[in-house]
Amino acid sequence: MKKVNLYEASGFKELGMKTFLVHDSPYFKILNFNFKAGQQLPIHSHDIEGQLSIVVLEGEGEFLAQDKTLPARAGDVLVCDISLPHGIRANSDMRTLVTIAPPI
Repeated sequence: MKKVNLYEASGFKELGMKTFLVHDSPYFKILNFNFKAGQQLPIHSHDIEGQLSIVVLEGEGEFLAQDKTLPARAGDVLVCDISLPHGIRANSDMRTLVTIAPPI
């Protein structure tokens, strides 16, 4: 069993998103991405099978896809195949939790 407090373990960086590996196993990977307002994870995809989820823990921004953007605010969850183009942009300081299964 493992317990991690994301607010104590990971903060923000001025020059790009802050990444913190929460958990990594053969079954899934959990990452914490923290963005200052205006920072983003550019649209990208992975050439593997699997799915990802992005949970907005705090803040507001946009989920990015190749052909659309969706508003993202605290409590929102995006789920998609990891092979589909995806990204995120922060309009305010934003904390997210990303789960990837199977892990890459």
